[in-house]
Parts: sequence; C-alpha cells; structure tokens
Amino acid sequence: MRSFVLPAALLLAGLGSAQAQDAANGEKVFAQCRACHQVGETAKNAVGPVLNGLFGRKAGMVEGYNYSPANKNSGLTWDEATFRDYIKDPRAKIPGTKMVYAGLKDEQRINDLVAYLKQFDASGKKVQ
Repeated sequence: MRSFVLPAALLLAGLGSAQAQDAANGEKVFAQCRACHQVGETAKNAVGPVLNGLFGRKAGMVEGYNYSPANKNSGLTWDEATFRDYIKDPRAKIPGTKMVYAGLKDEQRINDLVAYLKQFDASGKKVQ
C-alpha cells in the first residue's frame, strides 16, 4: 500500500502545479483582450467595459458603459466559475451579448487570465 501512496501523491502534486494560476502569463493572455478592455489605475471603458474589480461585480454594472440588454438583464455576478464559462463562449453564456469574442478554450490560459484579473481591485490598484 505504501508503494502506491507515494506515487499517487506525487502525481496529484504534479497535477496541482500544472493547473496553478500564473498572473504573469495571464497578462500575456490579456493582450488579446486589450483590444477592447482595459485594467489598471488609468483604465477607461473602450469597446468593452473596464475589468477592474471584475470578480464579485454584477454583470452590466460598470458606470458609463453602454451594455447590451442581455448583459444588463442577465442576473449574473462575476465569480470565477461564471467568468470561466463566459470566457469559453460568451454568446452561449449570455445570448445577445455585444461581445464578439469567439472564446478562450485552453484551461491553463483561462487560469492565468483569472489570476491576472484578480490582481485589480475596483479602483484599478493591484491588490497582490
């Protein structure tokens, strides 16, 4: 039994690190988002809304951004699970959204993007 436990533990430890979130890599992933979205202390709404303080915020609530009725009326609150579903296929998660992004399918890139976005509080200051 002991000979099985150690390899299994090592395998699980390896899987955990493979799924670790990396904010630096997430910044690279965010480069494609930057065409429409901004983060940071000087961020402004652009084609898409500012993504500062995304997690915990209700969908359709960034002041000064003109959301689609679908987004405003979605009833969603952006937590990690909701964002992960959305970023994989925005139009499937919120039918009628204005977001014209085909979706990010790679789980590791999503993990890294989440880590990057979680760094920014509602004012755009880095919290980590």
